[in-house]
Amino acid sequence: MSDSDPMVDKRQKIIDAAEKLIAESGFQGLSMHKLAKEAGVAAGTIYRYFSDKDDLLRHVRLAVIQRNAEIIQRGVESSMTLKERFRKMWLNIFDLSGSNLGTLKNRAQYDSLPCVRSHETKEIERKMFSKVDQLFSEGREQGVFKSLDNPVLAALSLEVSVTLARKQSLGYYHLDQDAIEGAIEASWDAITKH
Repeated sequence: MSDSDPMVDKRQKIIDAAEKLIAESGFQGLSMHKLAKEAGVAAGTIYRYFSDKDDLLRHVRLAVIQRNAEIIQRGVESSMTLKERFRKMWLNIFDLSGSNLGTLKNRAQYDSLPCVRSHETKEIERKMFSKVDQLFSEGREQGVFKSLDNPVLAALSLEVSVTLARKQSLGYYHLDQDAIEGAIEASWDAITKH
């Protein structure tokens, strides 16, 4: 199927509409009737593309994650040093998180979906974030990073930028460029061997 295929377009319209409705009223507020109306399709049409509501939610979550993975890894090249890649990802996350509070508000909802626990879904997500995974694996192999699993290294370092950006967006404080650079250094320091 090509990108201009009407079936692909309808499927994407349904995913986009579901994401919009979830952002507005959460998963509990997502009814297939409301979704069909928002997407401009008949209610039965949704089931031509998704087997049930859980299947739809899984695809919506993966679409959101794919978009975020592309943004977070944008401009990251394997020719860069570990620290340059880390800094680029940290800043990409900070910028994304600061400019998109709606995504952040729904992150906990997406993370709590039962489909998240599936091995298949976790593997798909790991591949989406291959540059992040590669950064931490290389850092451990080179003896630069602590011997912790990649998700733990990410939580101790990159996820800090999400929290800082969110709190700045909510007006708790303002980080100038020096403070941002200091936070990047502290995040790097948290995962490197001393």
